[in-house]
Amino acid sequence: MILDGGLSNALVARGHDLSDDLWTAALLRDRPEEVAAVHRAYFAAGAEVATTASYQASVPGYERAGLSRPEAEALVRRSVTLAREVRDELAGDGRRRLVAASVGPYGAVLADGSEYRGRYGIGAARLRDFHLPRLELLVSAGPDLLAVETIPDLDEAAVLVDLLDELGVPAWLSYSCAGDTTRAGQPLAEAFAVVAGSTAVVAAGVNCCAPEDVLPALQTAARVSGRPGVAYPNSGQGWDSGTHSWQGPTAYDVRLAPDWVAAGATYVGGCCEVGPADISALRDVLGQSSS
Repeated sequence: MILDGGLSNALVARGHDLSDDLWTAALLRDRPEEVAAVHRAYFAAGAEVATTASYQASVPGYERAGLSRPEAEALVRRSVTLAREVRDELAGDGRRRLVAASVGPYGAVLADGSEYRGRYGIGAARLRDFHLPRLELLVSAGPDLLAVETIPDLDEAAVLVDLLDELGVPAWLSYSCAGDTTRAGQPLAEAFAVVAGSTAVVAAGVNCCAPEDVLPALQTAARVSGRPGVAYPNSGQGWDSGTHSWQGPTAYDVRLAPDWVAAGATYVGGCCEVGPADISALRDVLGQSSS
């Protein structure tokens, strides 16, 4: 299935300032119609999955921004219903489309770049207390599956996999990696072993990594996890947490995607700085390679 691309860059391209600590989650509060417009644009480009604007959305984060708990909970759920509404608008054309509720790592809510480092200095119990209420809110809004993404640390992944199995909701789990390790420095072979016995994880792979890291990571994921793969790298640029911007040249090349599919990826798309035009080109390349 063709995934969408980055939500943040698509919103920036539409003129929005995402320097707020809530990042894209701020638009769920301030301009939800703009989030819907991005979902619409990716579907028009050929995406078959809309990933919700909940990556950095959490009740504690919204409460720090001055919202009440009921208001915060409603916004987390709204991330899913927005995507579902856009999906349902297009239902008459006969194409299958899914809504994947984004579940970002604990570090994303800290808004300090620690999602690319992991090892937050907290234990499994605190990670569980953070993730479970958000997972329950997202599931209550009725996504087709969960996109547990940009996970930098196998210890956090282990907590999340246990919670997914308890909830019994299908999900993919994707790490952010650097070469053959997680961002926290653990070997990917050990990281993917965390999902090997899961009953809920339907695919495993990587996202928001350099495009050249995808293929070896998928090969490791398939060998260790026994799951289909998921692959949606970023543009290959570097993230500057101080300026909240991506720096350097792009390396996203849709011609790499057929090899990802050959290595077992069944969900393929893009992450940060990958836009609707890239997803359209990806659709074309994968359509040609399967014909």
